[in-house]
Amino acid sequence: MTTNDHYLARGPRAGIRHFTAADREEFTARARESAELHRPWLSPPADDAAYDAYLHRLQEPVREGFLICERADGGIAGYLTINNIVHGAFRCGAIGYGAFAHATGRGLMSEGLRLVLHHAFGAMGLHRLEANVQPANERSIALVKRAGFRLEGFSPDFLFIDGAWRDHERWAVTAEMVAGQTV
Repeated sequence: MTTNDHYLARGPRAGIRHFTAADREEFTARARESAELHRPWLSPPADDAAYDAYLHRLQEPVREGFLICERADGGIAGYLTINNIVHGAFRCGAIGYGAFAHATGRGLMSEGLRLVLHHAFGAMGLHRLEANVQPANERSIALVKRAGFRLEGFSPDFLFIDGAWRDHERWAVTAEMVAGQTV
């Protein structure tokens, strides 16, 4: 486990930090251990080449990636990326995320998501974040609801996931909606 203490933000039990090459072994092992949990919703990088490609994409100016770590031991509990970041008048991004099996049901993703929201609406200067969630993914919908996201619509055949175009619900939150919330 990485004991990196370079957190961008800390909560009582979780901290968020950027991905590094040193996280490759732990991240890919956790992704392989969690394959059944993630199927059919997402496919995080599960081998060295996929992780390196993912890390490279996170260097693009339209992306920001965060590891959600347990503060007790620094271990990776999950991850969250902000994609398609647009500044100017829009100041928006779309999030994608996943918990690892060993950390589910412990509130670490909820705390990590709230930390990312505060970072995105503070240091990053964003105003709005969107999450597109497959309607049957009850855990993911519960996560965004707990964080204060509102349902804004439905997009048929929105994203190509697990070999097919999948319908998604569009959830969003703005800086004003989380202002004053604590982590």
